[in-house]
Amino acid sequence: MKRGRCIAFYRYRPPPSLNNSSLLFFFLVLLVLLLSTIPPVVSKSPRPITDTEISERKNECYADIESGLWGQQCKSSMTAKENCALRCLSSPCYELVYESDPLEEGEKDLIRSQEYKYCMYK
Repeated sequence: MKRGRCIAFYRYRPPPSLNNSSLLFFFLVLLVLLLSTIPPVVSKSPRPITDTEISERKNECYADIESGLWGQQCKSSMTAKENCALRCLSSPCYELVYESDPLEEGEKDLIRSQEYKYCMYK
């Protein structure tokens, strides 16, 4: 007995297309995901901070460190105290300039000091 071949022809159906509201939703979700991965940017103040204001705020930070608000690790050495004062003065600027490589004992880094100051003025 010989079997015959049966060839069936199926009508091609393209995949369902997305309507405009689905595309909009997709792009909004994508945008939210992208924005949530971007680190926060330091917001600009209406006017730049002055040297006098920086000095006053740094003195307030030193007082907080001496009172123990920043913990004993900030009082362990002059360099630890300086790192804590820089973080107290501007945490976003400290993270940007010093966090990956904090100041070490006896180190004077004028380039990073200027970068930190520039960050404070922005």
